[in-house]
Amino acid sequence: MTVRAVLGIRRWRRNPVCRTTDRHESWVALAALMVMALAAPVLGWGVGSATDDVLVRTVRSQHDRLRPTTAVVVHASPHQSRFAADPEAAVTGEAARTSVVADWTAPDGTPRTGTVSTSSARTAPGSHVRIWTDAQGRPAMRPMDTATAHTHAALAGIGAALLAIGLTELVRRFVVWRMVQGRYERLDRAWAEVGPDWGRTGTGS
Repeated sequence: MTVRAVLGIRRWRRNPVCRTTDRHESWVALAALMVMALAAPVLGWGVGSATDDVLVRTVRSQHDRLRPTTAVVVHASPHQSRFAADPEAAVTGEAARTSVVADWTAPDGTPRTGTVSTSSARTAPGSHVRIWTDAQGRPAMRPMDTATAHTHAALAGIGAALLAIGLTELVRRFVVWRMVQGRYERLDRAWAEVGPDWGRTGTGS
């Protein structure tokens, strides 16, 4: 619809029956098309780039605060670990995580025991699983990796561009609707002025 209206600018330029509002609608459509083709991608790139910078800094901060370690499974846990909900599960496909009771060593050498979650298929007693801990040795959620950060940033940029395109089309439709309503209002006023004399002789009609 927008492209068709834009093409009408050239077709209606020398058309004697072209109304002024037709030209205005075409120029509105052209402006909307320019926003969709130029401004929306630039906005999407800007949002994606800014999001990527924030997420990459978050990744670095998380990796500075957390560290991986190996834990030895003691037995299956009857309780769900509060770190079982992995924020990267939807991206990496590691949606199935198992809670186990395991032993591990804190960074200061202190032995620790607690309930942790793992995506490893080997959770029998004595199995080794990889977990993440903070500086005090407490289990923590696995930090986001750089690839996942880039993916989220790209999705944010695409979403921003699509949102800008959608809003632009809504604004275009609203402006055109107001133009059409204004045209009808002018026709009603003109008809109200001419209508009472319609068909009468000697009125110049």
